[in-house]
Amino acid sequence: MRLRALLETDALGLRLLGGEDELDRSVRGVMTTDLRDPSRYLAGGELVLTGLAWRRDAADSEPFVRILAGAGVAGLAAGEAELGEIPGDLIEACERHHLPLFAVHETVAFATITEYVVRQVSGERAGDLAAVVDRHRRLMTSGPAGGGPEVVLDLLGSDLDLHAWVLSPTGRQIAGAGAPVPGPVGATLAGHHLAATRTGRRSPHRATVDGVTYSLFPIRNTGRGAATASRDVRESVLSDWLLAVEADASDWPAARLDLLQGVTQLIAVERDRRDAARTVRRRLAQEVLELVQTGAAPAEIAARLRVAAPVLLPGLGTAPHWQVVVARVDWGAEGAEGPTGGPLTAGIAGGPVAQALLEEILVDPAVTGPDSADRIAVAHTGDEAIALVPLPARAASPADATDLAEVGDAGGAATAKDDPALHADALLAAVREPLSAGLADDGRLTLGVSAAVHSPEGLRGALEEARHARRVAAARPGRVCAAGHHELASHVLLLPFVPDDVRRAFTARLLDPLRDYDRRHRAELIATLEAFLDCDGSWTRCAARLHLHVNTLRYRVGRIEQLTGRDLSRLEDKLDFFLALRMS
Repeated sequence: MRLRALLETDALGLRLLGGEDELDRSVRGVMTTDLRDPSRYLAGGELVLTGLAWRRDAADSEPFVRILAGAGVAGLAAGEAELGEIPGDLIEACERHHLPLFAVHETVAFATITEYVVRQVSGERAGDLAAVVDRHRRLMTSGPAGGGPEVVLDLLGSDLDLHAWVLSPTGRQIAGAGAPVPGPVGATLAGHHLAATRTGRRSPHRATVDGVTYSLFPIRNTGRGAATASRDVRESVLSDWLLAVEADASDWPAARLDLLQGVTQLIAVERDRRDAARTVRRRLAQEVLELVQTGAAPAEIAARLRVAAPVLLPGLGTAPHWQVVVARVDWGAEGAEGPTGGPLTAGIAGGPVAQALLEEILVDPAVTGPDSADRIAVAHTGDEAIALVPLPARAASPADATDLAEVGDAGGAATAKDDPALHADALLAAVREPLSAGLADDGRLTLGVSAAVHSPEGLRGALEEARHARRVAAARPGRVCAAGHHELASHVLLLPFVPDDVRRAFTARLLDPLRDYDRRHRAELIATLEAFLDCDGSWTRCAARLHLHVNTLRYRVGRIEQLTGRDLSRLEDKLDFFLALRMS
């Protein structure tokens, strides 16, 4: 139990005098003493109760508190019956040693506090022991084969009153008992877990989100106790599941930790079984990919797609539309260090890592459950992973099919009823935060999303489109980047491929005079230029946006033209300024 729980129990009559930041300490027992040196009777974690009979003058407080702090007690509760108010020298000594101090009202007996603490602590220990003794029988009979991860998590709730969830590396809930974990919380927890794993910290990892403490346990297919030093953590960090428990496991006894480790192993077995079920989908994707890349006849590709459609979308009466998503994971091993301080293994195959990752991130983040990725077929070639995603045909008419093929990338991922297509922006928003933590400072994930196509003839073009979009994403800054097919018809396709020295020279020639002037006069010419272009050169709209008089705006624009030698009434000069701002 926590000190905070004692403070929140009104019947105990405790009043906090210091140590508010330490109230999450665990209480493992209780001891009443008036000895000047009780260290021989302390094991650590106790709530010490004292009537202050040991105190003769102010100088006695410092050594007494120093002894308690050195023994690792959880807190000190001093009775008010003997001296009335708690002496200031005791309060100051506790503050120096970061020892929580409570005042016990004179009407509350120490026996009342002792009985309450013993009852709470004994109940927790009894629950732990009962769970450990019973875990093999119950978990083996009710494990994955008897209902999946949810059954195991239900047992945690019923036996130990623990709320727990199985999360993917992006924070999507795969399994849980009771209320689902909110999406933003899941993403934050996944990010904490990935960051801790990359730094080599021992599990369980502790994370606090919105004032709630969670403990995070890895779920690895290699099994408990497997040697990980010889295997680069980057090979699996982006695909491993995790178990999030709403509790602080940092002070748990070994028996309870052993139980949770057993739970993770049962879930790992379930993960292995479900990964094996992906073999058929992966093989289908690999076959279609090879046909497309070797220039096979559309009729041959169509035949393979007819085989794939019932597997990926059971019960579908007609051939679906298809989208292609290309992903690449790149690691920069040079100069990076592993968890033990040594160099990370170079030459990690990016294709398998990206393949496992795509099978997760292409799932709608609002969908829960481990089987929700069954419609995704992912192959890999070299360092690329390529996903073949079937989309139910929205309509049978050619016009409707054309409309679907021209759907843009501005919406959500497979959530709109009239637009089931995947969209780069939504994919990026769903996975950027947690995966950036797993990529740390030496990895990058880039994604490219094609438009939907409705015939085998369009599949080769969709593959090339997704690859081009991924290259556009790769030219952007950031650990996780994505681009969609709609960006290939925009000027942004050209900008990433402009050489860096050309970029710098072009932007410096146009913008440096304005930056220098702004720095000397605080004139905000750059901000004015951006607003003027954004308002399509409208004087009135731009002046209103900047809260300026039109004459002031005209003066600023005139100064911009004077400093750069350009004319903002000319389309060519407007375009040059626009591109310079985008490249800067």
